[in-house]
Amino acid sequence: MSYKAIIIDDEHLAITELELMLKAFPEIDIIHKAEKAQNGLDKVNELKPDLIFLDINMPGMSGFELLENLDEVPEVIFVTAYDEYAIKAFEINALDYLLKPINPDRLSEAIQRMEKRMHKAQGKAHNERLSMDKRIFIKDGEKCYFVPLADIFLLESDGNYVKVHFEDKKPMLHKSLTYMENRLPDEVFFRANRQFMFNMNYIKKIDPYFNSTLLVELESGHKIDLSQRQSVKFREITGV
Repeated sequence: MSYKAIIIDDEHLAITELELMLKAFPEIDIIHKAEKAQNGLDKVNELKPDLIFLDINMPGMSGFELLENLDEVPEVIFVTAYDEYAIKAFEINALDYLLKPINPDRLSEAIQRMEKRMHKAQGKAHNERLSMDKRIFIKDGEKCYFVPLADIFLLESDGNYVKVHFEDKKPMLHKSLTYMENRLPDEVFFRANRQFMFNMNYIKKIDPYFNSTLLVELESGHKIDLSQRQSVKFREITGV
């Protein structure tokens, strides 16, 4: 099986060396190489690779900032000269973290890890919406997260940001709630009103509310009132 990959590194020599090493792995198909972070960002959004080899410390935009701006985050192998970012890289569930100069054995381990994870994953969705086996990347201040969609139980609009509730965390994502509504699978995530969208798998209770609307209580204890229009839509979907 072939996997599409993009290399993003501001050092031309580093790209050339990695490309040469990857010739030992015919299953990795390098579809683009970018020396500028913005170009890499644009190409990942356009070409939707399975994997990116990503430098972290780049001018204009760091590797972590690049991930935050992606429409959909593929598998990531960080390749960098600085080991200070290793903990953060693994906190966001990156496939691997390779230090320059790259050790061939470590590269092989990273490729094997990628193949195992890709093999377990469900087939990719071929539409604009993400499938439930996907993750989103969130950079909130100094903290970074790779969040499985299935773990998100509530999204809350907050100005130009969305507060993403999962586990006991609620980092801020620089996207609008309408943008997330158009990206998340609509068979699972329901837009309740202007402020909230919730994961229907986390519903604990549904009660009648004012003027024929509904009040949904989530397992987390959050109580979300549906607008009149969305109450009608929710009844049609669920038969409540």
